[in-house]
Amino acid sequence: MTLMHELSLLAGVVDTVLDAAQGRRVSAIGLLVGARSGVLVDALTQAWPIASAHTPLEGVTLDIETQAATVFCPHCAKEVDIDEYFALTCPVCATPTADLRKGHEFSISWVDVEANE
Repeated sequence: MTLMHELSLLAGVVDTVLDAAQGRRVSAIGLLVGARSGVLVDALTQAWPIASAHTPLEGVTLDIETQAATVFCPHCAKEVDIDEYFALTCPVCATPTADLRKGHEFSISWVDVEANE
């Protein structure tokens, strides 16, 4: 398993969180990772200690929530869940669709920081 892609993503997370924290201590970070984002959750978990090493975020808990992938089906007129083998058709009625609504996310959901006094 290669960690380079996830390591570079986490380097951006470290920079963004440190900018947002403005010198306050961070205790935990939440990420949202979509099932079709191309990001491997196991690789993120393995890369986090490397990405955060020698920074104020070293030892901070990384909480990763995964987002299932969905597409909008114009025939069913609703969002439907898809799996990793999605073939550009609605899994319910087989109508062609590529309207990905969820599952492409990679974002910082939340950051726990100490309050200013």
